[in-house]
Formats: sequence, C-alpha cells, structure tokens
Amino acid sequence: MVDPYTPAPAPRSRASAPLSLSAPARPRRPRCLETGRGVLMAKFVLAGRADCPYYAKAELLADYLQKNLPDFRIHKITQHPHVWEEWLEHLCEKNKWSHTTSPIIWRELLDRGGKGMLLGGYNEFLEHAQLYYSVTSSMTTELMKTIAQENLETHVEKELEGESLKGLLSPLQVWITSASAPACYNLIPILTSGEVFGTQTELSIVLFDSKDAEEKLHILASETHDLVSPFLRSISVCTRVQEAFRQAHVVIVLDDSTDKEVYTLEECIRSRVPLCRLYGYLIEKNAHDSVRVIVGGKTFVNLKTVLLMRYAPSIAHNIVAVALGVEGQARAALARKLRTTPASIKDVIIWGNISGNNYVDLRKAKVYRYESAIWGPPYFSRPVLSLIFDSEWVNGEFVTTLRKLTATGQQLRGMLTAHSIATTLKYWYHGSPPGEIVSLGVLSEGQFGVPEGIVFSMPVKFENGTWKVLTDLKDVEISEKVMTRMTSDLIQEKLVALGDLINFQPYQSVSQGCHNKLPQTRGLETTEIHSLVLLEPRRPKPRCRQGCAPSEGSGTIPSLPLLAAKLGFLGWWLLHSSLCRCLPSVCLCVSISLSPYKDTSHCI
Repeated sequence: MVDPYTPAPAPRSRASAPLSLSAPARPRRPRCLETGRGVLMAKFVLAGRADCPYYAKAELLADYLQKNLPDFRIHKITQHPHVWEEWLEHLCEKNKWSHTTSPIIWRELLDRGGKGMLLGGYNEFLEHAQLYYSVTSSMTTELMKTIAQENLETHVEKELEGESLKGLLSPLQVWITSASAPACYNLIPILTSGEVFGTQTELSIVLFDSKDAEEKLHILASETHDLVSPFLRSISVCTRVQEAFRQAHVVIVLDDSTDKEVYTLEECIRSRVPLCRLYGYLIEKNAHDSVRVIVGGKTFVNLKTVLLMRYAPSIAHNIVAVALGVEGQARAALARKLRTTPASIKDVIIWGNISGNNYVDLRKAKVYRYESAIWGPPYFSRPVLSLIFDSEWVNGEFVTTLRKLTATGQQLRGMLTAHSIATTLKYWYHGSPPGEIVSLGVLSEGQFGVPEGIVFSMPVKFENGTWKVLTDLKDVEISEKVMTRMTSDLIQEKLVALGDLINFQPYQSVSQGCHNKLPQTRGLETTEIHSLVLLEPRRPKPRCRQGCAPSEGSGTIPSLPLLAAKLGFLGWWLLHSSLCRCLPSVCLCVSISLSPYKDTSHCI
C-alpha cells in the first residue's frame, strides 16, 4: 500500500496552464483552531486518481490558495488508475469514511496527527473554498483533461524512478547453503570484492546450515565483518528451515555432508534426495521470482542440479552446475606442459558429468601469447594440439594428472570451487568474454545428441543476464559410443535417486583397454583414455614431388623418420639426393611428421 503522505508529482506544464479564478483582491485568511498551546492551522490532503480531470481542477485551485495564503497547507497524493479503488477502499476502511469517487479531500491538524476530518470530493472542496476564502474556479473541460493526462504521465515517470532507486538501495540477497564447508571461507572474500556483481551493487549475505554448525557460522560472519567491505550491507546466520531463502536473489549450493552412514553407492545417491527436495520446495516458496541457483562442489554436482530442477520447476532454467573447476585443472596441466600461463589457454570444453565420467575436448582449445618462433598481437592464437608433440604425455601423464586432481579435490580447502562459482556468477551477471567458450552444466534439451532430462556439461556463452548453448559450433560432434558412455551414469544416477532403479551399474565399454580407438567423425581421429577424450586432427596423406600418394600398407619405412630426425635437415637432404641419383626408378614415399598439421614428404 502506498504511503498516503508521499508527495504527488506536479504536472510538467503547470506553469503555462491558464487558470480562471474568480476571487476578491485579497483572499480571506483561513480559520484556525486555538488551543492552550497556541494556534494550529488546518492542512488539507488532496488525493485522487492520476488521470482524473476533477483531481486536476481541484489541484490547481489548491495550489492557488497555498500560493496566496501563507497559512494554507496542501498535501497531494496521486494513485495509478489500476490501484486507485483498492487504495481508496483501504483508506476509508481505516478511517471509517464513506467515499467512492476521485478525488477525496480531508483535513488534518498540523503537528498533531490522529484521525483526519473528511471534507468530501471535488464539489465539497469547491464549496469550501468559495465559502471560506471567496475563491472559485471555472476551468474548461478540455483543459482539465489535458492536465489529467500530464498528471498520469508524470506519475508513471515518478513510479519508475522510485523503482529504480529502490533497486539501488535494496541489497542483493545472497544465500549460501552448507556455509560451514571450506569453500565458503574462500568464496565470501571474492563475492564482497565487487568483482562479481559490480561496484554498484551491495550484498546481504545469509549463511545457511544446520543447527550443529551455528557456532562456526557466527565465527565466519564475524570474520566477514572484519573485512570492512564497502559492498557488504549485512551478513547473517540462518539455521531455521522455515526461513531459508527468503527473498533470495542468488542461492549458492555447496557440497553437503549426509547425516547418516552409507555403505553402498546407491545409498549415497539416494541420500541427496531429501535435502534437494527440501531446498527446491523452499526456493520455490520463499525466494525471489528471478532467483538464480548455482550448484558447485565435487560430489554429485549434476545429480543435485537435476533434483533441484525437479522440485523447483518454475525456475529450472535458472539452475546451473559449475564446470569451470574441471576446466581450470585441464588448462593448468596444459599450461605446465607448454610452459605458459593457464590464463593464456582458452576454449577447453568439458563434456558430461562434472564430478564423474567427463571428457576434456581440446579440438577448439587455443593458446594466446605463446613464446615461439611465430609471434603475433595479443588476439593472435594457435591451436593447442598443434603445439603438443608428445602424444605419450597427452595419453598418459595428462590423464593421470587430471585423475589425481579429481580424486584429491575433496580434501582441499575449496579455493578452486570458490573461484569457479564466483567466475560463473560474474559471467552470468555481466557476460562471458566475447568469442570465448565456457563450460556449464545445464538441463539437456537434445543438443549435440544428448538425451533430454539430464544435466550435462556442454559449451555455452553468457550474455544479457542469461546463458545460451553454443549449438552452432562446428566439428564438435560426439560419436554414439562416447555419448553412451557419458550419459549412462547420469541417467542411472537419476533413476536410482528417484527409486526407479535399484542397483547402479557403471557403464562398461566393449574393449577394456586403456587406449580404445573410437569411431572417426568428420576428419577427426578420437582417442579415448579412461574418462577423457582427446581429439587430434587427422593428418592429410603426404604426396611426393611427382604427385603420387603412398599405397595402403606399403611405402612406409618406420626407421627413416627417426633417422631423418637424427641426421637433421642437411644430412637428410644429402641422403635423399644420393638415393635419388642411385635409384631414379624407385619411388618410395616416406612421411616425416614435423607437426600434427604439417607433413613433409620426400621421394626416394
């Protein structure tokens, strides 16, 4: 309900509006009330519908009286036509009045408060002015309608300004679940730095956890106050379930610990359902309509996300899972190999289960500012696969490193989880870097051949406060075998959690080897290494100087490339020239691979 003492906006062209008044040379002074404390003047309150012509006429008359009588006071209130009747009904019910039209005028005592005295509508106010002050108005109907339209436009503008100011004054409500988790200690300083939501947004952070963690939460809240952040309006602790997520704009779901012991994988999966059901119900009931929910951590990230979507269906599109942690680990491992910085490597795509069976896709990966013989401006990039010559490292150490990081991630202090969540939120509110690919766990709608109804990590971009799946990417097709392996566990996790499947059976590929060759897709050779897929461009068949191509299964001498590498270019050229002079009729094509993209063929 609008405050009846909020000043009404004045019409924009009021100064130029003609006013026809019949009044004596000096209006009579208004009557006053004498009390033991002195003299109290009467204040008139004029309220009406913003587009009411009679309100416009009464307002001009009241302005004239206030300008010419120093002791006359007028307070004006306008209401939008859509809310006028409800506002008037509430006002009359509160003061026990009976009035149904616009405007309504009543009188109050200055500096006294209390119940006002109803004067009536437009006719009663006009009669009062004529009897008390000998002033009347003869405004034309056309002018009344013109001013009424201006009043409505001005009222709408003031409402919009008020909403804008209210948005700036009210802080952004950020709720963090499982706030006693280690990741929360690293997350709060990033959120309150102003880099995530911007320097124009103040935050009100609420730490939510069980009653057992209340003491830890109060210590964390006290330390957060000590940060003296200019962007933190308040931080509080909540352990009451009924009050959770009240008016929340952002909900961050961290790793939770189950209260009971579990002995099987199926029990561990099902233990996530009650909490996700509770969170979904409370978010749906208490949170803001445009709430954004982001799920991070290292355990069952995809499963928790899809369960929250199930129990909070009205905001399913605003629930996502963070995949930047796995992406950051892959970029760091590649950077160490290339002796560059992880920030220089972009567009590494994470497919599948963020905290389980996922695949690292390097087909689009690029490296910027790489120190080599080829150098360019800051926007110049080179494909990562063209710079890594050690296939054994890619197929072995790289995979082992990522597997170890995934296994030990739960024992760390949550720094990577916190940074990944904060970066995803920053992209969500301000957009991801133009042209850059970001991995995000979202609900599948059949993109890239992924089955519908599961949360799957895939390439996206953030813009205009939302995310969009990059379905127009080229050469990122995934074979049916790879897709089956990625989606099988996710589908089974969902079925086990909902009770539609009793036992969880991990997907087993046909071949149990460590290096399973996968079907070729559009000129690309894929090599599967356990839970990772590293894709290398297919090299074109080399041709000799005479234009002939080597026949299948012949024309290859494995030892010659090694010999050429040892001899160097000059030694190889001399050997090549000698063989060509001695055996001019023999054409044997030998390919020396200098890079994954460039082959040098020599005719012997």
